[in-house]
Amino acid sequence: METYEAIAARIIELCKERCITPNALANIAGVPQSTVKSILGAESLNPGVVTIKKLCDGFEITLAQFFDTEVFNSLEQEIK
Repeated sequence: METYEAIAARIIELCKERCITPNALANIAGVPQSTVKSILGAESLNPGVVTIKKLCDGFEITLAQFFDTEVFNSLEQEIK
């Protein structure tokens, strides 16, 4: 799994846990809906940390909580 796929999967997982749509998340987090759509649709292959932080704020979690999952822990190193 690529990093951008892991980010999209985590956003979807958190939306399901909180029973909100990605559009609702965008509104809560103050992020354009088109940005969330591009992350989930793999159009944005490198979403910025500021954007991810805003989404985390919308989920009411920290960046550490967002990335502290088995999926992220098992990603291969990008630099070899």
